[in-house]
Amino acid sequence: MRLKDIAETFRRDLQDPEFIEGYLQEALDDGIPSFLIALSDVAKANQGIGKLALETNSSRESLYRTLSEEGNPYFTTIDKILGSFGMRLAIMKKAHPFEEGHLPAREE
Repeated sequence: MRLKDIAETFRRDLQDPEFIEGYLQEALDDGIPSFLIALSDVAKANQGIGKLALETNSSRESLYRTLSEEGNPYFTTIDKILGSFGMRLAIMKKAHPFEEGHLPAREE
C-alpha cells in the first residue's frame, strides 16, 4: 500500500482559505524550510506549480527549487506566491517573556 503525502491527504482542506491560513502559519512557526514546503503543498492542491509559474511570472523549475527545503527565495517571490492564494505576509510582535507569565530573576 502506498502512503499518501500530506498534499494528497488534505487536498480538499488545502483548498479552504481558512485552513490554508492556519496551515501556513503553523509551518512558518516551525521554520522557513517547513513554510516553503507548505507553500508547495498549497500550490499543488490548488492551481498546480505550472499555473502558479504563469501567475507569478516565474519558471516551473525556479518555483520547484524555491519551494524546496533548501529554497532561498526572494521576498518578492514569496509575496507573489502568497498573492496568488489571496494572502499576504503580516508582521506580529513576538510574545515578550513577561507577557507569557515568566518573571525576571529578582535581585536581592
